[in-house]
Amino acid sequence: MGSVIAVDLGGTSILIGEVTVEGEVIRTKSYPSDTTSQAIALHKIIDAIDDYKKTSPIQFEPMAIGIGVVGRVDGTRGVWLEIEPGKSQETDVKAIIESTFGIRCGIENDVACATKAEQRFGWGGQSDNFIYLNIGTGIAAGFIVDGHYVGGASYNSGEVGHMVVDLHSDVICGCGRRGCVERIASGLGLHERILALRSQFPNSSLAVQGGERVTAQAIFAAAESGDELCARVCEEAASATAALVMNLVRVSDPDTIVLGGGVTKSDYFIGRVKSHLNSKTMRFVARSLVNTKLPEPGLVGAALAGLQAIGITKEGYRI
Repeated sequence: MGSVIAVDLGGTSILIGEVTVEGEVIRTKSYPSDTTSQAIALHKIIDAIDDYKKTSPIQFEPMAIGIGVVGRVDGTRGVWLEIEPGKSQETDVKAIIESTFGIRCGIENDVACATKAEQRFGWGGQSDNFIYLNIGTGIAAGFIVDGHYVGGASYNSGEVGHMVVDLHSDVICGCGRRGCVERIASGLGLHERILALRSQFPNSSLAVQGGERVTAQAIFAAAESGDELCARVCEEAASATAALVMNLVRVSDPDTIVLGGGVTKSDYFIGRVKSHLNSKTMRFVARSLVNTKLPEPGLVGAALAGLQAIGITKEGYRI
């Protein structure tokens, strides 16, 4: 049995683990991330891989390294094109990692990784038409349509966080538009809304520490307890997320919507999202807002990118 050293780069952390060909995550370790630039992020990834190899017992001889990163990725060439507009320095991650560690490397967008992992080892066993919706630090989605992952002409499909859900919103997004769902319902967006509205709710019990992000789970817990500030922010986010979900349903006609990311781990929040869903819009979605079946879909998907780099198909045979 072989394994892959898999790397999942997120907005706040780098998760590294050994993953088998069958998708089993053997052992993981987390490191701080820095996505100030691609060069800095890749340096952090290399340091993390190096430490992981030195400090974590490897059960099987690694066959490859697989990496999932934020932003646009040309997986065929192994090139990281950009993190976001303004952070666009094409970086040949495949070549750099292979020369550094002497082992083959595959790279893919992080949400694409999670979506493909879900297709291979999770809800894909029951659906050829599903959306993987990731709500974490940001918001993005992966689409499986008729059994195929939708990549797009510029490797930029799934950036649904920039779908406008409130045309009259005063929330300005970095993309230049107002009312993007990411600035209302993502982990970062929830924090920003708390800061923006805090002065209007002087009796709020929510603790806000300077320089520290207020977590989504803290906001949802306070909202459930009746805190008016958190209840408002939570309800705005739930309404915005429901609008996003219904818009996506109208676009790709899925029968399943799979949730991933830290913000979706709150049953209270997901319950509020479901309360805003229109039954007519959702009438063909047999499985709506179900949790991912995988403990670490992004990491497992990164391993699949590594296997793809050495020509291993989903059946376990070399191409």
